[in-house]
Amino acid sequence: MTKTIVYIDGFNLYYRALKGTAHKWLDLEALSKASLPSTAQIIQINYYTARVSGRLDPSGPKDQNTYLRALGTNPLIKIHYGRFLTAQKWSGMAPPVPSFRPTPVSKHIVPNPVVAWVWKTEEKGSDVNLGAHLVRDAFLKAFDEAAVLTNDTDLCEPMRIVKEEVGLPITLLSPVNAPHTSLVNVSTHVRHVSPYIGPCQLPSPILGNGKPIVKPQDW
Repeated sequence: MTKTIVYIDGFNLYYRALKGTAHKWLDLEALSKASLPSTAQIIQINYYTARVSGRLDPSGPKDQNTYLRALGTNPLIKIHYGRFLTAQKWSGMAPPVPSFRPTPVSKHIVPNPVVAWVWKTEEKGSDVNLGAHLVRDAFLKAFDEAAVLTNDTDLCEPMRIVKEEVGLPITLLSPVNAPHTSLVNVSTHVRHVSPYIGPCQLPSPILGNGKPIVKPQDW
């Protein structure tokens, strides 16, 4: 058996494979086991995410918290949190440009810039945490093989270090049908998770700390 640690980029998984589907109540252990060969002994699953804001979806924080509580009932899964940053910023407007134009910031700007104030929400820390933990665990020989679920090219360098400098195999678990070439190039193996997402769902309810945890109605 091959000692394997799975590293899951939670937001990449959500936006690439789960958003708009009825499969958000995902069983990460079942998905990992289904996606990897039977020789993989999964000793830990690291899930990287951040607490979402309710600004656009009022039910989002409650639904996410329910899911995180459900994941927390599995001793194999360790949740690592980044953070969301929300701020108002000037942003360029895509054509066709409406008649609205803001008052110029400076009288020297001619013509008026085609920009508007927008809310910009950015998730920070998850990919950095994932990459740092992956490289640390590789040098500590915490695993025989790693599996990374993402399609984020920011993780290419940590994955390359594991494969080429530490000399350990690494499997890309792709949430998309055509993973980015640069990620494929730094991986030892590539496996697709899409066929297993539907079948790999948590039960509802699931028992946590003596209380039932029920899948959100809109999931």
